[in-house]
Amino acid sequence: MTSSDTTGAVVEFRSVSYSVPALPAPILDGLELDVRQGETLVLLGESGCGKTTTLRLVNRLLVPTAGEVLVEGDATTEWDVIRLRRRTGYVIQEAGLFPHFTVERNVALVPALEGWEASRVKERVRELLKLVGLEPEKFAARYPRELSGGQRQRVGVARALAAEPPLLLLDEPFGALDPLTRAGLQREFQDLMTRLSKTSIFVTHDVREALMLGTRIGLMQAGRLVLLATPDEFLHSTHEYARAYVETLQL
Repeated sequence: MTSSDTTGAVVEFRSVSYSVPALPAPILDGLELDVRQGETLVLLGESGCGKTTTLRLVNRLLVPTAGEVLVEGDATTEWDVIRLRRRTGYVIQEAGLFPHFTVERNVALVPALEGWEASRVKERVRELLKLVGLEPEKFAARYPRELSGGQRQRVGVARALAAEPPLLLLDEPFGALDPLTRAGLQREFQDLMTRLSKTSIFVTHDVREALMLGTRIGLMQAGRLVLLATPDEFLHSTHEYARAYVETLQL
């Protein structure tokens, strides 16, 4: 496909709304947002505010009811959906691994579907397991049930990176972990994104996580983007909702 992008943004939301007939109000209402090359944009907000819906519109798990979402300059509705999803690594809580696949086969899935040579796939799996702190000799042949929660999340990140996608989508990937494991993975993810310069959209309801990981923070409330700020700007914002989040840091 030929990209028409002239803005430098990897993802663009243009007056995007999303509604379902069963709900009286839209889940998203007129979202305007650009995601820049190489940044980690964190979407922060309470449950039900539209964060995950926003994420799912990017890889066309959902389609806007109004407006359009552009990825690399083209509307998601113009992309071949398989092609789009293979260019967007996707990480969710509990990693979403295939339980009957080994770690190696889980990580190798997309490169294999893309037709990579077996030797290249095997080398890529080894490279990524090392990158996320898992020794290939120790973990490649294990099954997800044989891993801890933190180890499964590491495999999930490795799988998302496997085919070298330009964009990562992360939906509360560390939300179900204990505090110590979560803090360790946050630090590792921060280091990983610095080294790889990937463009990422990261969903969380944890303001500490948002401030630690985000290049910018998009604060969402009732389907609307109410503030877009750097972590420092967020901490000093006079916006009432942002201040309520910052006050929780004192607790």
